[in-house]
Amino acid sequence: MATQLTPRERQVVRLLSLGCTVREAAKVLRLAPSTVDNHKAKAMSKLRTNKVALLTRLAIRDRISKLNDRLTAQEKRRSGRKNDGWN
Repeated sequence: MATQLTPRERQVVRLLSLGCTVREAAKVLRLAPSTVDNHKAKAMSKLRTNKVALLTRLAIRDRISKLNDRLTAQEKRRSGRKNDGWN
């Protein structure tokens, strides 16, 4: 199923699975939040889920994100996230 995702949808799914909000993911990808929300909705539809928690599990299962994956230093700077103990 993850093979149906576009590269941008895969990026959005990865960031969301790492705990980023739509707004934070938009900052990382340098896109409008509405664009990221559209990519999120399309990816969730293709993966047949409406829950971000399940999206995270699917991202790990389909190797979009690793269990020990973290935001890169550049992604942290762009998103404005503080060190929250996870990322």
